[in-house]
Amino acid sequence: MALATLQEVLSIAVESNTAIPGFNIDNIEGTEAIMDAAEEEHCPVILTVGQGAIKAGQLEHLADLVKRIARESTVPVVLHLDHGISYEQTVQCLRLGFTSVMYDGSHDSLADNIRESQTVVRSAHAVGVSVECELGAISGVEDGISHKNVNLVDVDEVREFISKVDCDALAVGIGNAHGMYQGTPHFDFDRLQACQKLSPPPLVLHGGSGTPDDMIRQAIKLGIRKINVATELRMAFMEGLESTVGQRDFYQMYRTAKENMAALARHKIQLFQGKL
Repeated sequence: MALATLQEVLSIAVESNTAIPGFNIDNIEGTEAIMDAAEEEHCPVILTVGQGAIKAGQLEHLADLVKRIARESTVPVVLHLDHGISYEQTVQCLRLGFTSVMYDGSHDSLADNIRESQTVVRSAHAVGVSVECELGAISGVEDGISHKNVNLVDVDEVREFISKVDCDALAVGIGNAHGMYQGTPHFDFDRLQACQKLSPPPLVLHGGSGTPDDMIRQAIKLGIRKINVATELRMAFMEGLESTVGQRDFYQMYRTAKENMAALARHKIQLFQGKL
């Protein structure tokens, strides 16, 4: 089927009170593993291209891969830019056929974030592409980028932002972090609930790797409709490779890596869809 937009799949999540997975992709085998899980669970999936993959020169390659896979898929597939760093980068992705882009202005002042987000939204919406924005910069490390801030979004800033920016999804900081958590994370669910009371666009949780299942369920109950997972998937893939390296069988290594990654993706999908 044709690629779907973020707005289209998030409308499914809103109607069903579930969350759609946003899985970062880095190579062919990992993308195929994720799609195997999505097809088996009959779940829409957001395949996100992050800054690490872009720095590695994979942007056009992964865009072509996802477009091909989507044509053969029986579930909706979104081709999504993760943590877009500039207006120019989002335009590049529009030209490559992305159906969703994220502009991350969360590290800028609120005024600058609003202004740049408005510019991205105007351009993307003009060609039918969805836009995710962010408030409350997410801490931790992802794709070699480190942020050590305390990422608790200001609810008043959420109110002002959504009154001026017509985005299709909004990532908010509630104590979540990129990468794997050191110990149990502490999410400010009262803050999330306060954001939800403002009737925002569908809310997004970044930093889904290693988050306890009960916290994921609570976040979804309070309105999170997209959850990103990157580091945990990569770890599953690497563990699969490492478990078979002694066999010196190239194809078996990649089969095991894909199986490991697909198993984790299935678990996340089942959790996000309320099946666990």
